Amino acid sequence: MVREFYPIMPTVALARVICRSPAATYARAAALKLAKTDEYLAGPWACRLRRGGKVGASYRFPRGQVPWNKGSHYTAGGRSAETRFKPGTRRRTWRPVGSYRINADGYLDRKVSDTSYPPKDWVGVHRLVWIEAHGSIPSGHAVVFLPGRRTTDPARITIDALELVTRAELMRRNSVHTRLPPDLVRLVQLRAALVRKINAREGRKP
Repeated sequence: MVREFYPIMPTVALARVICRSPAATYARAAALKLAKTDEYLAGPWACRLRRGGKVGASYRFPRGQVPWNKGSHYTAGGRSAETRFKPGTRRRTWRPVGSYRINADGYLDRKVSDTSYPPKDWVGVHRLVWIEAHGSIPSGHAVVFLPGRRTTDPARITIDALELVTRAELMRRNSVHTRLPPDLVRLVQLRAALVRKINAREGRKP
């Protein structure tokens, strides 16, 4: 139906017919490399798709029009002035450089800068220890703890507790196929397949 009707029919109407969203219909048409016909683009339904039609021209601001509020400055009323953040005020979660935190993955981070951009300001202590001993971490590699040596105690995060592995090796180590018995792996796969079927039946995204 998309192949037959997308070129000649409004996409919103076609989406209602095939019980899909307009976005999904546009995506399917793009995947099929479909385009609206010249007849459709010349008709009243084309609207914004029609080249040279100047749709909405009558609603545009004319050239040279002066905005009604030019030169004015908005002043908020009420108690807004006394409740505003004062210059130099820091948010309550701010912490100085050198502070420690445990991130969402359970690793110990140390604050190394104060740019207000957390991915740059906070670095894993295990990464810092490795960089201090061996220099920058090569692209495509990760610093990990040796088995049984993972800790959030900064005094115990030492170079002998760490190793450098490739991202591919790290993925293999964390794969369910290497961490679980074959029977349990199969059970996990079957459960995931069942959840996908249920989501598809109920129209939910996975």
